[in-house]
Amino acid sequence: MNAAGEPAAVADWAARGRVLSLPGGDVWVLDQPATEGAGLEPVLVLHGFPTCSYDWRHVLPALSRRRRVVLFDFPGFGLSAKPDQRYSLRRQADVTQAVCAALGLDRIVLVTHDMGDSIGGELLARDLAGDLDLEITRRVLANGSIYLELAHLTSGQLFLLDLPDARLEPRPAGAPPDEGEAMRAALAATFSPDSPPDPGELEAQWALIARGGGQLLLPRTIRYIEDRRAEEARFTGAIERHPSPLAVVWGDRDPIAVVAMVDRLRERRSDADVTVLDGVGHYPMIEDPARFAAATTAFLDAP
Repeated sequence: MNAAGEPAAVADWAARGRVLSLPGGDVWVLDQPATEGAGLEPVLVLHGFPTCSYDWRHVLPALSRRRRVVLFDFPGFGLSAKPDQRYSLRRQADVTQAVCAALGLDRIVLVTHDMGDSIGGELLARDLAGDLDLEITRRVLANGSIYLELAHLTSGQLFLLDLPDARLEPRPAGAPPDEGEAMRAALAATFSPDSPPDPGELEAQWALIARGGGQLLLPRTIRYIEDRRAEEARFTGAIERHPSPLAVVWGDRDPIAVVAMVDRLRERRSDADVTVLDGVGHYPMIEDPARFAAATTAFLDAP
């Protein structure tokens, strides 16, 4: 633990990036240059709920071998600012565009997971409408509820959605601190039994969720699911229709974003490059980073 009580792994990760002051608030960004060569389109990574870009640390070396890679934490998540506000998919897409503008990104490969799939869907919808100042050349989609009617939302997710869209009240003075037992258990349950998370993983994930009181914002940050319900045709339709080459890399033991979603997407996009990782759950980049990175880079490096 460091002086702030955070695991050393979290402090080390935080030190690798920097904070951008944007109109939507302070956003933590890691801008990793390519280690070999240059000239290929940068990779922009969009993380999921309730975690952050820390999920991608194991595959970052492989992704950045031939390409610049930009990861950032959405407002309300991880190392970024956590204002008390409505967290919509459109707002997070605005932040994504602001990050790209600040870093001079105008032509990207889009790599997304979980909630990031939906935010990516909004970017794709804007592009199809001629309203995006970015060129998306190809994209990689990982486990996320792209077809919400097929999703098996957890009891914890349903509980948060039943709460008002408002910040929770802090624990009373003198009450035992929230050590995140429920959230740690909920995260662990999304991993495959074949690749369970170790205690250090859960400790770091909870520290990032709870940083700056982020655990109190969970009833707010989960509202992206309501946006998905309201505009499914916009987000999922763009994922299906956008003409950029598409790869799908998916853990088949995901209890939420079940593998049947891949089958449906393959029906709509028969040209998609699909890799199903057997024995892997909702976090393939953590559970089996070697196979995830191999499938992703093979697609990105293909002519």
